[in-house]
Amino acid sequence: MNADAPGAVLKRERVRDFILELIESHRPGDAIPSERTLCARLGVSRPTLRAAVDELVAAGLLVREHGRGMFVAPEKITQELVSGQQTLSVPQASGAWSSRLLEFTTIPAGARVGRRLRISPAADIVYVARLRLVDGSPMAIEHLHIRADLVPELSAQELESGDLYEHLREQHGVHVREAVQAIEPTVVTRAEAELLDVPELSPALLFERLTSDTEGQPVEYVHSLYRGDRYRIVSRLTLGPPAAVPAPRLGHHPGIPPGDFAHRDPIASSTHGDIQSAP
Repeated sequence: MNADAPGAVLKRERVRDFILELIESHRPGDAIPSERTLCARLGVSRPTLRAAVDELVAAGLLVREHGRGMFVAPEKITQELVSGQQTLSVPQASGAWSSRLLEFTTIPAGARVGRRLRISPAADIVYVARLRLVDGSPMAIEHLHIRADLVPELSAQELESGDLYEHLREQHGVHVREAVQAIEPTVVTRAEAELLDVPELSPALLFERLTSDTEGQPVEYVHSLYRGDRYRIVSRLTLGPPAAVPAPRLGHHPGIPPGDFAHRDPIASSTHGDIQSAP
């Protein structure tokens, strides 16, 4: 499948969401339908479905057993690294960031995204897939799901240039305040590898983020894939009482490119750290 073909990214996203919905509605160890059954139900080709399944197997959400089928993986053990203040400030990342749109459309939220945004599955969301570049080199693939009622006039130009959260505030009156984000290791599929200009199955970091406004209402659900060869996370852990509380530094959160959330309140997160380009 051509990674740049119209609708290709959205099709993979919908297949992924459907399988994730199956996983979330079953218990660990439960079987899910076969690839053949899922292809018929979703109306997609075997390679498209297999790419999504491979991604979820690599992420530890599905288990394949030869001759038996596919099963929901055991639950993951999660440990949060948070400070007493539940806030985060990180240094600014280097490089000039830009975006290239891959998909931009309005679709029903569906059950999974609807739950995260606390809206009806039938409610419209703006779905955006964009390639993030640093100094012209591909760095990440972002999948954004934004409540359509909040951004009825969101434009492609806003998604390709400038700070998205600044556009939301100034053009749409949407004031974001905090985000909760999880980070996991994964590998890239063939289509993702083509976009990121890396070999298939290269290591990557998966970021999932839920952004809320000043009233605590979810605004945006995002999952992003960052190149593992260019990004790393360095955590700072406080093991004792600090001598003095340093002034907050402006910057960006891991998975949130420079500019996003800049000059706004600190972000609540499940992981603390900064991101640096690998040597």
